[in-house]
Amino acid sequence: MAFLGSHLTSEVGLRLLLWPLGSNIVTRAACCSVGVVLPVYSTFRAIERNNRREEQKWLIYWAAYGSFTLVETFSDKLLSWFPYYYHFKFAFLVWLQLPSTEGAKQIYKNHLRPKLLKHQARVDQLMGFASAELARFISAHHKEFQIFRAIMTKIIGSDAEASGGTEPADPRGLPAIDGPTNPESEDEDY
Repeated sequence: MAFLGSHLTSEVGLRLLLWPLGSNIVTRAACCSVGVVLPVYSTFRAIERNNRREEQKWLIYWAAYGSFTLVETFSDKLLSWFPYYYHFKFAFLVWLQLPSTEGAKQIYKNHLRPKLLKHQARVDQLMGFASAELARFISAHHKEFQIFRAIMTKIIGSDAEASGGTEPADPRGLPAIDGPTNPESEDEDY
């Protein structure tokens, strides 16, 4: 009987997702779940298991997803008027992650990597400039940041007291994540 219930639930969910006359709320929620929630958890698992191959897979996914999000930011208002836009977006996000298609890896290898290698010196220069400007801004407004921090600490502290305590520093006794010991020795498998 439990199998029937799970089949019915998945069928209803699939019908809601693919129903052409339905609102975009369901497909937008599905895009968020497939594009962000699932990859965040998968990235977390790869990091916690210290699986270099999975970590690289998800780093490549995030590079492809971030590039897509950058393009979408400027075109979303126009594209969202097209019928089935969110359905196509959902299919694209699934394609990016599927092991059989390796969509994110294809986008990285064929588009992102060549463009970024070509413009790496200029991007590094711009990032250095932006970093220096941000450091100047933060040091110029250091006092305001300290006040903001004190206010947030009081708010969070009073919220933790109201909920009955603080979060454990190390949930389930898991060790802290350490960085790579020798980043030069990592394999370049792309």
